[in-house]
Amino acid sequence: MARGKPKLSIIPLGGVGEIGKNMTAYRYGEDIIVVDAGLKFPEEEMLGIDAVIPDIAYLVEHRDKVRAIFLTHGHEDHIGGLPYVLKSINVPVYGTRLTLGLVENKLREHGLADSVKLNRMDGNSHVRVGAFEVSFFYNNHSIPDTGGFAIKTPEGLVVHTGDFKFDHTPVDGRPADLHKLAAYGDQGVLALVADSTNAEREGFTPSERTVGRVIDDIVAQAPGRVILATFASNIHRMQQVIEAAERHGRKVAVVGRSMVNNIHIAVQLGYLHVRPGTMVDIDDIGKMAPEKVVVLCTGSQGEPMSALTRMARGAHRKIDIIPGDTVVLASSPIPGNEKYVARTIDQLFRAGANVIYRGVHVSGHGSQEELKLMLNLTRPKYFFPVHGEYRMQRTHARLAMDVGVPEENIFVLDLGDVVEIENGVARLGAKVTAGTVMIDGLGVGDVGNIVLRDRKLLSQDGILVVVVTLSKETGQVLSGPDIISRGFVYVRESEALLDEATRLVESTLTRMVADNISEWSSLKTAVRDALGRFLFDQTRRRPMILPIIMEA
Repeated sequence: MARGKPKLSIIPLGGVGEIGKNMTAYRYGEDIIVVDAGLKFPEEEMLGIDAVIPDIAYLVEHRDKVRAIFLTHGHEDHIGGLPYVLKSINVPVYGTRLTLGLVENKLREHGLADSVKLNRMDGNSHVRVGAFEVSFFYNNHSIPDTGGFAIKTPEGLVVHTGDFKFDHTPVDGRPADLHKLAAYGDQGVLALVADSTNAEREGFTPSERTVGRVIDDIVAQAPGRVILATFASNIHRMQQVIEAAERHGRKVAVVGRSMVNNIHIAVQLGYLHVRPGTMVDIDDIGKMAPEKVVVLCTGSQGEPMSALTRMARGAHRKIDIIPGDTVVLASSPIPGNEKYVARTIDQLFRAGANVIYRGVHVSGHGSQEELKLMLNLTRPKYFFPVHGEYRMQRTHARLAMDVGVPEENIFVLDLGDVVEIENGVARLGAKVTAGTVMIDGLGVGDVGNIVLRDRKLLSQDGILVVVVTLSKETGQVLSGPDIISRGFVYVRESEALLDEATRLVESTLTRMVADNISEWSSLKTAVRDALGRFLFDQTRRRPMILPIIMEA
């Protein structure tokens, strides 16, 4: 039987219904391309987890069809998952010069630098990959070399914006490619896949240069050292701090491994401009007058192990907060981080610093008027709001309706949804596997919901280990039961409780043996149930109970 004409499928594998781990797959027939491969940082209940990446089961299943990965820019939520993806699917990677510079450093850390083909794109690039022709256009964001992709498919043109705002006075002097976006609109855009992060904010997002003016005033007026914390990837913000320091005769030291790496790469590639002699080693600032020093560091989100948080606790090896320091948090808290940021600010005040934590940040994402402008420039037939939590996608969908996109042509997608476009008509197809894969140390995906549930139980009520040795012949208790408590009760103050628990375990095992029950699983279950009931009655706590039965 003859095969029908292939369909274009658009499949979000990450970045919808959430902030972070952005990844979208495009499929036409036997060809798949992927845009972005990000990670997101763990939520509070993900105990011990280092990072979260998209579930790429669909891509692994169709690995023979995956042709390339295209990266919109160098933020972790767009490139952080790439090494883990490439270990399963080694395909060519496309991105701009700075993005690939940051990726190369990441691949080196994972031992992949020699095995992955990196291909540079710029505003003039047109790349043919299978059924797709992909062009790059520049956007404004909080890191240079940011953009989106115009993806020409047999069904029509898809515009994938990546993270964007329209900054008419950008720090790097490179405006967004408005003329290209308008030209796409004239050509006819089948679908717009667009950033929804700031869909709830009215008006326009201010220019990054407005932050530069505030930073300049702070650096000029601060009586002592200026310690400024921002995102390690916000090259534009760091450029403005360095320029302010140079204007006012201060030297700049950098603290935080990720920030040191990013600055090194950005300077090397020409995206960050520093006069000779401006940068000094952190070890040298103790010999300098405080009013001649600016320290750039990580930790604007109150991350427990970041440079600023350790300074605030007095636990940093190289630098302490001293009275007279001006500490600037040049960011706003990511949702969920508010209490960590508040705790860090409090500790900084206790250490005697003057803390400035409001008014020194603008977003890298466009607000409602910019989102409308993107829609009006491209005039898409279909619209897919992505890169945001569900309410943001919904709000973005309403904005699209306001500017004339028919409601039936707007798809608010969840992870794994598949939109199929055939002969210019879009509809929802069958879902594919999608979700989250958790990274814990070197383990990728070996920690799931059951392990997390166990960690949560352990963190709440602790653990009791019951060790007992039974006779192989008679089943009688030879030694024990010995009860080991961790995180449940302090043993020295709870001897009566644990003695009673020991007697209960002994009587339970004696009863089971008398009833000729010798199967270990039954004995363990009986001990766990009896002990669990007793401890809950006595303490109203439910520790994890691990019976260990040995034979001799």
